[in-house]
Amino acid sequence: MKLLARNLARTTTEHQLRQLFSEYGDVTECTLVLDQETGESKGFAFVTMPDDAQANAAMAALNLASVAKSKIRVKIAN
Repeated sequence: MKLLARNLARTTTEHQLRQLFSEYGDVTECTLVLDQETGESKGFAFVTMPDDAQANAAMAALNLASVAKSKIRVKIAN
């Protein structure tokens, strides 16, 4: 299942995000979206977890959680 994580702190790294989601299961892909001109985070990322139950657990636990002083939002990516 592919998840969208939004409202990330601009300082959050892909490694930190992968670690965060890995607490709930396997993460096969983690892509932090960067601004092409500045190379800085745009504040959202896509996280792919192959097991739907693990992805749902991560989404339930992390949606509206405070991460690096930002209340993140996690939902299924369309």
